[in-house]
Amino acid sequence: MDSNGDLTAVELFAGAGGLLLGTSLAGFRHLAAAEWEHNCCDTLRLNQAKGFPLIDEDMRIIEGDVRDVDWSFLPRGIDLLAGGPPCQPFSLGGLSRAEADKRDMFPAYTAILAALKPRAFICENVKGLTRESFHQYYEYILLRLQHPSLAKHDEETWEQHAVRLSRSHTSANHEAVRYEVVPTVIDAADYGVPQHRHRVIIVGFRSDVEALWAFPRRTHGHGLLPWSTLGDAIKNAPPLNNESRGGEARAYPGHTGSELGKPSKAIKAGVHGVPGGENMIRYPDGSLRYMTAREAARVQTFPDGYEFCGSWTEALRQIGNAVPVELARTIAASVACALREDTARKLMNSMLIAETDGVVRHETALV
Repeated sequence: MDSNGDLTAVELFAGAGGLLLGTSLAGFRHLAAAEWEHNCCDTLRLNQAKGFPLIDEDMRIIEGDVRDVDWSFLPRGIDLLAGGPPCQPFSLGGLSRAEADKRDMFPAYTAILAALKPRAFICENVKGLTRESFHQYYEYILLRLQHPSLAKHDEETWEQHAVRLSRSHTSANHEAVRYEVVPTVIDAADYGVPQHRHRVIIVGFRSDVEALWAFPRRTHGHGLLPWSTLGDAIKNAPPLNNESRGGEARAYPGHTGSELGKPSKAIKAGVHGVPGGENMIRYPDGSLRYMTAREAARVQTFPDGYEFCGSWTEALRQIGNAVPVELARTIAASVACALREDTARKLMNSMLIAETDGVVRHETALV
């Protein structure tokens, strides 16, 4: 928290800014956002330059590998580290190679977590991370996030590192920084997003933060508020980058489009753009068309005033890789509340201690 009382944040793997916009809506002021992909950085720069209100004008946009960033420019006392490491190592479409995939950025995430020591972190990834075939590696990731300062040695395998982390976890040793971690698998549709999108959300609080926190309760579906639908989301959607109506599409096995009266199927990105048969609208007469970029952005709950650089395919890739803004806001708002409560609690305790100390000094002086 800075001198103005603002909660501060740093964003890793920022992409086109879905998680960043959501945390901004929750009250976090971003000091920096790091992203290696040029078009995504152009999207962030474009919206910052035009004064989009959820992009801090003094936020540093860092284009490049997060492992090469010198973070010494940041002030001490960052409140939040947020980011979704690339999901391809754990997705069905990305070969599912986990630790053997050079795109696995969880080691980088934990190294930066150890260096910045934020009061809390939010980490997002695909549901595939929890598949049985990844079970041991997923448990290892959680251990790394709990004990980020216990870095992996060069000569260690990840399995050996996991054993060392487990021993530390069950011992009385107190390393440089430690986090209490809560992992949850959610469907974005259950939180008002017009899209079924299953994701792993991992939230952690530094061990000195007294966070009386639990994952936000579902608000939509199955006896709660009705799910938001694709039809509601795309109604009167304006164009993006002067795009025309989405082109005609055809169904593929397993990809038959999203019906207007239900939440959309998950918006996909693909490695080189929109995969065949994805991001389609199915009308009652059976006809199909691709979503426009703005419609896909609506499904991902991006504000209409937010723009994306690049072609339709490139815009869809950025949008498909993003965290839904409304989901990010919901999670980040609950984290912000816990952090502010912790600050207030500590301030009250320090005032009580000071008051008690003053009374004791006064009574001692009278004696």
